[in-house]
Amino acid sequence: MDKLPSAKPYLLRGMVQWMEDNGLTPQVLVDASLPGVSVPQEHVKAGKIILNIAQRATTRRDLANDYVSFGARFGGVAREVWVPMQAVLAVYARENGQGMTFPTEETTDTPPSAPEPSTPERPKLRVVK
Repeated sequence: MDKLPSAKPYLLRGMVQWMEDNGLTPQVLVDASLPGVSVPQEHVKAGKIILNIAQRATTRRDLANDYVSFGARFGGVAREVWVPMQAVLAVYARENGQGMTFPTEETTDTPPSAPEPSTPERPKLRVVK
């Protein structure tokens, strides 16, 4: 039998939806030491970071099968966050701690990398006679 994909992204999305439907704030605990993790390093403590992933606190939130990404403000500064799914250790509600932890997944796959920041192409100006 072929290996099934991880259930983690499905469980994560389900827990986040349940929390938001009930007025709770979903947070994820992330192992910031893993390759491919792009988070504000000044907020990392002991190799871990807790991120508020509530829809109201983020922009362009994407809870994909391979990664979690979003834009958010940290200390008033807009930042882009990219977390490979294997770096997500837990999801829980800030208000009451309800949620779930995820087992460490042994994988030989290289985690997806954050996309290169795109610089919008500037319009070309020309003199019209």
